[in-house]
Amino acid sequence: MTAAPRVTEVPVRLPEGLLGFEKYTDWVLISVPDEAPFQWLQVAGNPRLAFVVIAPEEITRTYLPDLAPDDVERIGLESAEDAMLLNIVTVRAHGKSTVNLKGPIVINRHTMTGKQMIPLNALGLDLQHPLPVGS
Repeated sequence: MTAAPRVTEVPVRLPEGLLGFEKYTDWVLISVPDEAPFQWLQVAGNPRLAFVVIAPEEITRTYLPDLAPDDVERIGLESAEDAMLLNIVTVRAHGKSTVNLKGPIVINRHTMTGKQMIPLNALGLDLQHPLPVGS
């Protein structure tokens, strides 16, 4: 008998919440091996409120959000390597799911504090970037 895949849960603090969900500041990033590269960003203590997220490098190699210096400073990023980027997935039927590239969630890997940011170059980014079929 093989062991069940290990689910990991990492607390994430979003002091300003997410757009439309500002009152929720404590979250959990949940990774289920069988669901990779997708993860869940769930409100702490509320499994009914969660978003499917994905790291942008899993779907595009050209994603370069230009983050405002004030936002970067607010979460204490000192270098690009300190940042974990996640994008919210909108799950739709028939393989037409999309990813929001205009509002990445940027998390400081060291403190696990983050913020949903609207990049300075948001006009050039997709709100509904198609997920490759089979993702």
